[in-house]
Amino acid sequence: MSVSIAKQGYQLGHGHDDHDHEQVIYQETRDMRLLGFVLFLCSDVVLFSSFIFAYIYLRTTVAPIWPPMIDGHQLPRLDTAFAAVNSVVLFGSGVTMHYALENWKHGTRAMYNLFMGLTILLGAMFLGGQAYEYAHAQIGGWSGNTFGASFFTLTGMHGFHVFVGVVFLAVLWWQSSRGVYDHERYFGLTAGTLYWHFVDVIWVALFFLFYLW
Repeated sequence: MSVSIAKQGYQLGHGHDDHDHEQVIYQETRDMRLLGFVLFLCSDVVLFSSFIFAYIYLRTTVAPIWPPMIDGHQLPRLDTAFAAVNSVVLFGSGVTMHYALENWKHGTRAMYNLFMGLTILLGAMFLGGQAYEYAHAQIGGWSGNTFGASFFTLTGMHGFHVFVGVVFLAVLWWQSSRGVYDHERYFGLTAGTLYWHFVDVIWVALFFLFYLW
């Protein structure tokens, strides 16, 4: 009997030690993965900044008026009202993503699923709105003029990032349903939230450049 109790005690203690060891390793690797992910986002900031500064240079040096003249006619301005509504959709998805992560941390799984699903839905709606705008924008294509080329390049690159984000969040949602994350270890969800806020911030700059300036 005493041998059995001692064996059980050893197993419990050994299991506790394993858990502590795994927790320490997770915390160390989490910090390294977070640093790597932040550096990845910084590289994306450099990418977008290069295109944005190129657009600003072209706008301030190529044409005396903007949008520029094509065949004696000035190109129409973009539909700011429609873009504003689409922007609210994207910014709203940033709010729902924040609450999705917070509800995961607090263990309210039903609310997490609700907010995560809303985030993915709103992201898809933004992409649909962007596709509609592309189909109806009367500014030429990539090769038509400087304004059209800049608009489709920058917003298209951002739209690609949103698409990747939607897929990323869908994978995270599936992983969380499969038990990959718990309420102590959820770096994937943190990375997804950071990425989604990143695409929100980039869109603030693009909205100002193309619709308000």
